[in-house]
Amino acid sequence: MKSFSLIALISPYILMVACTQKISSNLPTSVKDNTVSCQTISSCSKAAEQGNTAAQNSLGWIYGTGHGVAQDYTKALFWYRKAAERGNPKAQYNLGTMYSEGRGITKNNVQALFWYRKAAEQGLAVAQNNLGAMYQNGEGIAQDYTQAILWYRKAAEQGNADAQCNLATMYHNGEGVTQDDTQATFWAHKAAERGNAQTLYNIGQIYWNGNDYVEDSEYQQAMFWFRKAAEQGNIDAQKTLGFMYEDGRGVAKDEAQAVFWYRKAAEQGDAGAQSDLCWKYYTGHGEYDTELGVGKDYTQAAFWCRKAAAQGDTDAKQKLDEMKVK
Repeated sequence: MKSFSLIALISPYILMVACTQKISSNLPTSVKDNTVSCQTISSCSKAAEQGNTAAQNSLGWIYGTGHGVAQDYTKALFWYRKAAERGNPKAQYNLGTMYSEGRGITKNNVQALFWYRKAAEQGLAVAQNNLGAMYQNGEGIAQDYTQAILWYRKAAEQGNADAQCNLATMYHNGEGVTQDDTQATFWAHKAAERGNAQTLYNIGQIYWNGNDYVEDSEYQQAMFWFRKAAEQGNIDAQKTLGFMYEDGRGVAKDEAQAVFWYRKAAEQGDAGAQSDLCWKYYTGHGEYDTELGVGKDYTQAAFWCRKAAAQGDTDAKQKLDEMKVK
């Protein structure tokens, strides 16, 4: 359930089970105010000191992201608060995010909720989504699916892909609403139209989410979205596709396809996929596919296990020990 950004680069922050609930799976940055042209300390400072809230928010963003200066969360908080207290919704969102993430201040979900609400009530979709996530997860307030649905819907109707994905999940699970796969599909497709690879992967998770007792039709839906995400380079989707082909989830078992997708993720540096690929070479799984070259190959096995072990993967270290014995 769960990208985040301090508004300047609006990246929503999500807290869902399958989706990026609070705008977050990719570390939050911040939302800068593009209504002002200042991009540097010198150009922003004068306007900020004169009370321009857009400049104050942008100055907070500059300090919070270390854009051309040493990163300084204390100064970022100072300027976000200045602007937030004067009603700037982007600064309110950013201040809420600082509290939610504990950046430069003690993590405080009650304060995060307070500032997200301020921004959400002014119509800022990313804040509405995060407010919905906090209600869904019971963060800083008692869990309330009805309120979660209300805020997700407000953001979703503005085109926020994270909120659309979150709303789809709640309809799919029947949380705060009557279970309705038609509505779930409607909002999932809305999210997919606007979403990036992570959103597509999150939609796939709506249909699966790691459950061992899923109907084949749901696995097939999950695979459809995972493939779209994987083709855009999403590592988690590539690994999941590899597993689905290896285990025959929603598709006939296909070791060659499993190796293909594990390799895609491994080549992007994922330790788990590197370890899986190592094992494929070590055991010779998929050796019938000569084009992929996945017959037994201890040199390749050792190559991928070393890659994974260098990142601390304990399974890969054990496999390396086994290979030395062999």
